[in-house]
Amino acid sequence: MASSPGRCAPTSRTVTGFAIAAAPCPVLVVDPDGALSLVNQAAARIFPGAHAGALLCDTVPRWLADAHRLVGADRRTTGAGQALDPAQGPVGGRSFAAHPTRLDDGDVAWWFFDDTDRREAAASLAQERRRTAFLGRASGALLSSLDVDRCMAVTAQLAADHIADGAVVIGPDSGRTVPVVSCRRGHDPEAGRLDIDPSLVPGLPEALQGFPPVPSRWADAAAAPAWLVPDGLGTVGSAVVIPLPGHGVPAGALVLLRRPDTASFTDGEEVFAQLFAALAGAALCAARLYAEQSAITETLMRELLPPVLRHIDGVEFAGGYRPSGEGARIGGDFYDVHPATAPEGPESFVVLGDVCGKGLDAAVLTGKIRNTLHALLPMAPDHQRMLRLLNGALLSSHHTRFATLVLASAARRDGTVRLRLTSAGHPPPLIVRTDGRVEEAPTYGTLVGALAEVEAVTVRAELAPGETCVLFTDGFTEARGGPLGADLFGEARLKQALAGCAGLPAEAVVARLQKQAAQWIGAGRHDDMAVVAITAPRTHHLSAVGGRGPGRYTA
Repeated sequence: MASSPGRCAPTSRTVTGFAIAAAPCPVLVVDPDGALSLVNQAAARIFPGAHAGALLCDTVPRWLADAHRLVGADRRTTGAGQALDPAQGPVGGRSFAAHPTRLDDGDVAWWFFDDTDRREAAASLAQERRRTAFLGRASGALLSSLDVDRCMAVTAQLAADHIADGAVVIGPDSGRTVPVVSCRRGHDPEAGRLDIDPSLVPGLPEALQGFPPVPSRWADAAAAPAWLVPDGLGTVGSAVVIPLPGHGVPAGALVLLRRPDTASFTDGEEVFAQLFAALAGAALCAARLYAEQSAITETLMRELLPPVLRHIDGVEFAGGYRPSGEGARIGGDFYDVHPATAPEGPESFVVLGDVCGKGLDAAVLTGKIRNTLHALLPMAPDHQRMLRLLNGALLSSHHTRFATLVLASAARRDGTVRLRLTSAGHPPPLIVRTDGRVEEAPTYGTLVGALAEVEAVTVRAELAPGETCVLFTDGFTEARGGPLGADLFGEARLKQALAGCAGLPAEAVVARLQKQAAQWIGAGRHDDMAVVAITAPRTHHLSAVGGRGPGRYTA
């Protein structure tokens, strides 16, 4: 169609100019000589010095001028209308993405889009992801050790390397001195116990008591006492004091320090530090609880472990215990060896038992039996009476478990060892003669703690020099293993193993029996195994070696 008289058809340059001028986003058009040929209103607002005819390099930030020079270098390889590589940078405190397009006449139009909010959101998301990943790693590192000192050191190092320039972990007040671990970024933590005055650090007394619930920011961080500043950190520019919350009990406090040339802690950083402190406090509390329980357990176990008893009143004694494969430290097998004095002369009393069941309940009943028998030692010459009194004591308690026992009284007479043996539902003792014969002592009886009356048969035996009486629990005979891993060790193999122990000392008998049982079991599971060997020595011993205190063992 022909154009109207008196009017000219609009050129593509005119159309493009109108479109750019009306564009809602800032647009700058630059000619091949680097001068501005068009500046729309939106662009004039963010580039106050920009106007047609001005040089681009004189009116825009350097990052944009450098990007335009690169676009000019690509003039021969890019055609009109083709999008070029974008650029990005700050303009007036905001962040802009600049997208260049080459026009038909060779000019380059720069289109600007404010991406400040998007970049801030992306940066916040990336930061939260980094913080979440750090908290995950920190949780693993803190919970990987149940040692209190190690946990405090890890807390200080993680805080110094990832949250602040320096960190100090202060343990709860436990006396004149308190544990303190300090660390600065990139260095190993240093630990010690210091006599400090928490009141000199604003917020620290409250943090050590478990409050306030949010970090307390210092008003004058430069006034930090010398003990609070890690070596080499220098002047403190800002600091926060954060309580380490435990399980109902304060676990201490964490102090975060930054140098003056580092930005102060923001509210978001304090919240993040509080999340880290919650993890560290829980780990420290768990470590302290474990330490307390371990100390209690060690105290109890120390009482249960026996001294080394080689000879008592001219008789050799040896004992051994192998716990079950379930990892329990205490259980139902036990033995005691008590030196005593019978009316007719020195006589030692031995008891070996097996409480029904496993775990803590069995261990509690084991302790009750041992303590009751210890109280009944004046009656040791009368096995029957001891069993009746023990049975009555167990029936009168709340325990529903029972136990099997074997009692032995041993005294040296004229070069031999005379024994009185009583089984209460327990496998009878085995006697190893010097010629390799293994005899079963003909004692038997009912178990204790189950029936109103307990019955047992006491038998006498005599050991010539080099002969041994072996008391054992059924963990040996019921141990499964062998080539297929499911065969019982059994009484026959037990007797065969003991036959090879003829003439050996008590300790050697126990060691050989344990070795053969272990070889039979291999890596398989098994019950507790306890054994006591009573041997008539080949030479006479006049006194006890290592003292005359009671020898005890329990498992």
